[in-house]
Amino acid sequence: MLFLVKLSVLKILLLIFCNLISFSGLFSQAKPYWQQQVDYNIKVTLNDSDHSLDGFVEMKYTNNSPDTLPFIWIHVYPNAYKNDKTAFTDQQLENGSTDFYFSDEKKRGYINRLQFKVENLAAVMEDHPQHQDIIKLILPVPVAPGKSIRIETPFHIKLPNNFSRSGHIANSYQITQWYPKPAVYDRKGWHPMPYLDQGEFYSEFGNFKVNILVPAKYVVAATGVEKNQSIQNGIKTLSFVQDSVHDFAWFADKDFSIMEDTLQLDDKIIKLYAYHLPQSKTSWANSLKFMKQAVISKSQWLGQYPYEVVKIVEKPGENNGGMEYPTITLISTPAVEKELDFLINHEIGHNWFYGILATNERSHPWMDEGMNSFYDKIYISQYYDKISETKPKNRFFQERFADELDLLLRTIIQEKKDQPIESTSEEFSMINYGAIAYEKAAQWMQVLQKEMGDSAFNKLMRTYYETWKFKHAYPEDFKSLAEKVYGKSPDAFSLLSKKGSMEKPLEKDFSLMPFFSFKTVSHNYVFVAPLIGFNMYDKLMLGGIVHNYTLPLPALKFFAAPFYAIGSKKITGTGRISYRMFTGTKDANFEVGLAGSTFTMNQFTDSSNVKNNLKFTKIVPSLKYTFSSTSPRSQVKKYIQLKSFFISEKTFLFTLDPNTQEYDITYPLAKRSLHQLNFNISNSRILYPWTANLQTEMGNGFVKTNLTANYYFNYAKAGGLNVRFFAGKFFYTNNNTPTNFETFRYHYNMTGANGYEDYTYSNYFIERNAFEGILSQQIMIKDGGFKVRTDLLSNKYGRSDDWLVAANFTSTIPKTVFPLPLKLFADIGTYAEAWDKNAATGKFVYDGGVQISLLKNTINIYVPLIYSKAYRDYFKSFVPENKFRKNISFSIDIQNISLKTLIPQSPF
Repeated sequence: MLFLVKLSVLKILLLIFCNLISFSGLFSQAKPYWQQQVDYNIKVTLNDSDHSLDGFVEMKYTNNSPDTLPFIWIHVYPNAYKNDKTAFTDQQLENGSTDFYFSDEKKRGYINRLQFKVENLAAVMEDHPQHQDIIKLILPVPVAPGKSIRIETPFHIKLPNNFSRSGHIANSYQITQWYPKPAVYDRKGWHPMPYLDQGEFYSEFGNFKVNILVPAKYVVAATGVEKNQSIQNGIKTLSFVQDSVHDFAWFADKDFSIMEDTLQLDDKIIKLYAYHLPQSKTSWANSLKFMKQAVISKSQWLGQYPYEVVKIVEKPGENNGGMEYPTITLISTPAVEKELDFLINHEIGHNWFYGILATNERSHPWMDEGMNSFYDKIYISQYYDKISETKPKNRFFQERFADELDLLLRTIIQEKKDQPIESTSEEFSMINYGAIAYEKAAQWMQVLQKEMGDSAFNKLMRTYYETWKFKHAYPEDFKSLAEKVYGKSPDAFSLLSKKGSMEKPLEKDFSLMPFFSFKTVSHNYVFVAPLIGFNMYDKLMLGGIVHNYTLPLPALKFFAAPFYAIGSKKITGTGRISYRMFTGTKDANFEVGLAGSTFTMNQFTDSSNVKNNLKFTKIVPSLKYTFSSTSPRSQVKKYIQLKSFFISEKTFLFTLDPNTQEYDITYPLAKRSLHQLNFNISNSRILYPWTANLQTEMGNGFVKTNLTANYYFNYAKAGGLNVRFFAGKFFYTNNNTPTNFETFRYHYNMTGANGYEDYTYSNYFIERNAFEGILSQQIMIKDGGFKVRTDLLSNKYGRSDDWLVAANFTSTIPKTVFPLPLKLFADIGTYAEAWDKNAATGKFVYDGGVQISLLKNTINIYVPLIYSKAYRDYFKSFVPENKFRKNISFSIDIQNISLKTLIPQSPF
């Protein structure tokens, strides 16, 4: 019995186990694929007098999902241009553009007059909790699986200026992302997504019937096949139809010229149309040929083009690439015909990887941009590699420049600022979006091709196209097909989620090359080039530079620039060597460096009329730690840096001979050192950028600590107000007194600082110690940052060896008011000695005037017009003649040159 009981228990356990297996098998089976369908019938009228659209849309929404839907998310993308509180606006600012943020109300756009009905029943709209360009449509009756509903609404659109894809440029119209459009509902749920400029779209397939009404003079290009065209009472009506697409775009311009042709594919003939502007007739002469090459090549490599038409349309205005839509693409005309061919090929290629294989490009941009760019490389190889006339005419530059995107990618990877290919569009930094989603993803496709072999890879891509055309594929779907074709999971798929290069590092040899080169894939170049320099003591300096600076930046960097100075007849020069080490997978790094320079910094003519050149030499070791970025899109940079300055200066000394009662002149060598610690944090965002630097310096007998902060307030009409704040405290570390000459040049200074006060020799002065003439009026902006000068005083106004506080204001002047690059400046400050009983100045001092800024603020000329009484009295006493001219000062601020200001989200 016991055995039988045990056997019965065993049978029961076996039965349960078998049932579990069978249920597990049921649940592990792939669920049947499904996707929603949205069919459209739209009528829209263009009003070119006020740049608006009036329309009515009927949608047949078919729920092929297994779920009952009580609501539908609807994209109303024209509202992305409604105000400065949208995701589009935020991204534009992050990407370095204030064009839309500061645009006038009349240049913006919106969609309104929506009155949704579902099966003739009024439907309630709810706002999205975050985005103005998404609404929730509450269905009066939920739509069950397998059922369809009819949704309709009128709409009115105020078209914006074309800030991004859609709108108008004068009376040329680009109508894209315009009608109310349901978000995708797929096996991963709803995908409501705000409009973004960086980051494209995800939409449901359907069949379109669109009637477009425009003033009769307009030529219209649109998605799909034109069925009818008629003109009545000055209004042209055009009817377009297209099945199996997920978007509809149209373009209207009075000046379009149309070129058309046909193309024979395997089993059908398709029509090609090119719409261009009159000025582009010559440059677009071969556009139909390029279109044919693009369609034929993709049809051969992937699968036949399924639609009846292909269209390209020229966009007026600046050259900013192209944008694809089903059967039609908008293209800016580049300067070179070859580039137009590349652009046409790329944009038409999107018909396969965006139009037909409709992936969720917002979440997986590589599945469109990367795959398409991979086939761009094959196209270029097939049509251009053997055509010598396409090479740049200037061989000097041809030999030195690499492919731009590849160079950018390698640089970003070297700087550890790259991101995984499998990142969403909005996660990418602006530079990484192009470098990773396009170039690195294309390189990943090459890696996959190499691993699988050409035959298996080509079979994979054709199978992928045939299996997933007119559907929504995800990365796992592509990977599953690759596993079936290849017989196992390709290793390449593990690289999609990793940072770093697609290739193993190459062993590089050393090579000498003149000037520079960015083609450094297989070489560690040392570059040599001639170089000249100038200052008023050394005069013209002839020499050269030896360096290894290139892109990507090497870990060990160096340059040496020796000169022979014709004026001083001395060997001068400057140089630096540094080594950088990254601390992990992010961009945090240590850099250890050693810099040095030697130039003539002063000149003394003795009683025998002999000029004695006084040189300085400095050696500067440094250690810098740069903190990692908080996110790839962050513009905040933080670093801490320790520098030591070891400086020797040849000076002159007068000694009274007690016997002859005459002065002897000697030229002793003075040595000093200074140790400097900086903590710097900055945010180089385009709107309200700021920077702050906390500095501590220690020298013989003193320590000084100061804070310098800058904040820029943008004006809506361009330009802005820069506010600089400075506060410093000086400490003696022994019994030195305020009259101690050894610390005199280190004291804080309110008035314009001269070359002598550049005690670290970090600024460029044409004549560092000039005391007369125009060159003596050069200053540098430090400490109090005033523009007036009191150099002829034994103790300049505003000098302090205790504490000093100042604020500096610089405002641009609108060009509509004054066309030249003029600014207004004002400075106000106070210092410890001003609060003494018998102070030389009032407690607060000020100045103000006009500033002329040239070469992107590299050269600044200051004309003080108002100033405190103490400065006014100084000018009366010490500058009796030509006060206005001699009050002018100028600075040469090479440090203002920054890649961050030139290239938003620069990796440097």
